[in-house]
Amino acid sequence: MLCRIYHHALHDRFHEARDLLLMSHIQDNITDADIPTQILFNRMMAQLGLCAFRCGLVWEAHACLSEICTGSRTKELLAQGLQSFRYGERDLEQERLERRRQVPYHMHINLDLLETCHLVSAMLLEVPNMVNSRLSDRKRMVSKAFRKLLEFHERLVFEGPPENPRDHVVAAAKLLAQGSWRKSAELLVGLPVWDLFPGANVSQRVKSMVQHKIQVEALRTYLLAFSAEYDSVSLARLMKMFDLDEKTVHSVVSKMMINEELQGAWDQSSQAIVLYKTERSSLQNLAVQYSDKLSQIVENNERMMDLCSGTNKEEWGNRGNRGDGRRGAGGRIGFSAGNRRGDNQGGRGGFRPRRGGGSGGRGPRQQRQ
Repeated sequence: MLCRIYHHALHDRFHEARDLLLMSHIQDNITDADIPTQILFNRMMAQLGLCAFRCGLVWEAHACLSEICTGSRTKELLAQGLQSFRYGERDLEQERLERRRQVPYHMHINLDLLETCHLVSAMLLEVPNMVNSRLSDRKRMVSKAFRKLLEFHERLVFEGPPENPRDHVVAAAKLLAQGSWRKSAELLVGLPVWDLFPGANVSQRVKSMVQHKIQVEALRTYLLAFSAEYDSVSLARLMKMFDLDEKTVHSVVSKMMINEELQGAWDQSSQAIVLYKTERSSLQNLAVQYSDKLSQIVENNERMMDLCSGTNKEEWGNRGNRGDGRRGAGGRIGFSAGNRRGDNQGGRGGFRPRRGGGSGGRGPRQQRQ
């Protein structure tokens, strides 16, 4: 089944591959499978993410690639490199087993291409979300890794010209947030990494898709940032500013209205968007603050109930062994090599330890064979 899904993903049949994955429920019990099967699952998810990106499905591509590309274990998860050991923690037997599981070079998935697709999809989702979060009370983060990457580059005293694909994506994200979508598109479309996509005219099709997505997200970012400054804005003006056709602009703006991201309505007679001023009163602001405090109190009460109801030995034992079912990319990815918790640990630090199970902190690590 995994090989069949992989085959569909290679030939850009994303929806067929996704339906097979969801109907098979492989992701529900992949953590109980052996390590070679988990490696095949990880590679299938990576190929499925690349397939979604080629098809222009940005959200699906980010969902498939987010946890594979987050962190420094991408090579290990795809069996294209060995796990990095600290000095004194090297296990020759485990290293020998990992070398046997490595895939041959001609089957490698290019890591630069994988990272670029992940970062570009995260940029297209996160930049409008960052603008919307600054102007509304709905604080949510789409890609924590991409947000941290942006914050790291913003703290730099001096930042030179972009050199690698990651630097190009960060520079393009800053330009997109400032409204310079043409320069942002030039940076991303000019990356040579797109030529690594196999197939005739695939790279050109991906470049056109990336530029179109940047234009659409630039339109959304502009409306989210400056809609409060307008009483109305014409459709022709938006088409000229972002070089989009009438159908695309109408569709994007209508979706923003339906999702309550933009407060306004269409005036069909003048082909313009009439924007509403929706500033909350002081009473409404107090009601929002009261609701947030109530949500926090409910969450604290649930934590206290979990703590009070989980004091028996068996419950703490189950809590201590949660590490054996850790999930990774795509919701079920990742085999922990040498990072599983032992059975003799004593729960989490700060809680009551199990008898004979340690001192309340994390237990000693055991190597997985």
